[in-house]
Amino acid sequence: MATAFSSDGEAALRRELRAAVAAAPRSDLDGFYEMGRAAAFVRDGGFRKVALQFPDELLADAVEVAGRMEAASGAEMYVLGDTTYGSCCVDEVAAEHVGAEAVLHYGPACLSPCRKLPVLHIFGKQPLDIGHCTEAFRELYPEQQSCVVVLSDVVYAHAMGELEQQLCLEYPNVIFSRLVCGDPPGLAMPGEERKFGRQFLVKAAGGLQDYAMFYVGAEGLTLTNFMLTWNCCPFSSFNPITGCGRRETLNVNRALMRRLYLVERARDASVVGILVGTLGVAGYLTVLQHLRELLSRAGKRSYTLAVGKPNPAKLANFLEVDIFVLVACAQNSLLDSSDFYRPVVTPYELELACNPAREWTGNYLTDFRDLLPGACAHVELPPAVPAAEAVPDVSLITGKMRATHLCDPPTSQLPPSTTLACRDQTRALAEISPAASFLESRSWRGLEQQLGQTPVSKAVQGRRGIAIAYEDEGCEQP
Repeated sequence: MATAFSSDGEAALRRELRAAVAAAPRSDLDGFYEMGRAAAFVRDGGFRKVALQFPDELLADAVEVAGRMEAASGAEMYVLGDTTYGSCCVDEVAAEHVGAEAVLHYGPACLSPCRKLPVLHIFGKQPLDIGHCTEAFRELYPEQQSCVVVLSDVVYAHAMGELEQQLCLEYPNVIFSRLVCGDPPGLAMPGEERKFGRQFLVKAAGGLQDYAMFYVGAEGLTLTNFMLTWNCCPFSSFNPITGCGRRETLNVNRALMRRLYLVERARDASVVGILVGTLGVAGYLTVLQHLRELLSRAGKRSYTLAVGKPNPAKLANFLEVDIFVLVACAQNSLLDSSDFYRPVVTPYELELACNPAREWTGNYLTDFRDLLPGACAHVELPPAVPAAEAVPDVSLITGKMRATHLCDPPTSQLPPSTTLACRDQTRALAEISPAASFLESRSWRGLEQQLGQTPVSKAVQGRRGIAIAYEDEGCEQP
């Protein structure tokens, strides 16, 4: 864990800087980025300002794509230089900085529905060898009556129709999922699955547990998310980059044990930091309010933190927080917090820890919208139980007694806020909140300017290196 917060810096000091090699131009830029469909979307919508969002690996084509799109549509194109959170999510915040009326999102996407702006997803048509993929499927499923659901990364969705033609002639029980951008209209049909922007109809009488899953794409967060969500189904995959198919050997039970350990940590926590990991996914404000109410009923203090992309150094500044809960899209919610000073859990794991009415059923939820009222997995909070009648509970980590009952929601009207008070007659405001008073009591206050007290001197050669490893350290004679 120590390496996540500091290092000797020698590698950074001795690293040679070289000019980046320009990416090779694509032979079919119009086809890869579907220029015709994108231009028609802009013209039909009457948009005058459009934001183009690229992942890092496609930024080399951004200038060329923007120029062609302006010539084809007549609208102003703005390339978003950096994403506020994950590149798989539509960054509506950055788009609103330029007053964009729509967003063209390029590359891999989590397909989470947006709140404000119209969005067109251009995934990019990555190549897929249909012949090798078909052969890998036959080797993994030699029985032609096998019940299999075929899933794919979004960048290979363009080739799924051809793959379906090859396989459905031999495998009558194979189901191909369809991509759905945004929430599909209407109620789901019996046996229909709608998750993560995929939609497919299960025909077997036993439901989804009678099916195996075949994933077309490279190993990554998308596959891990699928395997945890549908953990009752055996998984296999075909990696188009390597051309190899395999049965997935990721020990899902071991991964679930790690997540259930984090649930136990959440039960022990008394101070919870709610990390805002998205500002564009629909429903994020509702789930923030839901988590605040849940933590208040559970007798835990909560603080809402907006720190951008979380990393160990950022979250280590909040020493008072016992555990963090990350509100993000389904693809980015499963954050590996092994290098963090405090664990990071998902909203579903926090519900398992704080809502006595929610029980572990074996199904894992990574989409926080499933927890909201009216959703498929919403569970109402039970009535409050007096402390004297609460069932005692013992922590499996510390071995200490802890309270697990819910308190009554506050009913009395809160007095007027006294967080801000008038400091002087010039209308200056002073913050007098308890949190600010606590932070003020810390020993480290930062640098003091001491204006006019430091004598002026000529510039001299200073020490070389970084604070924990200066080059001349250890050379002084005693």
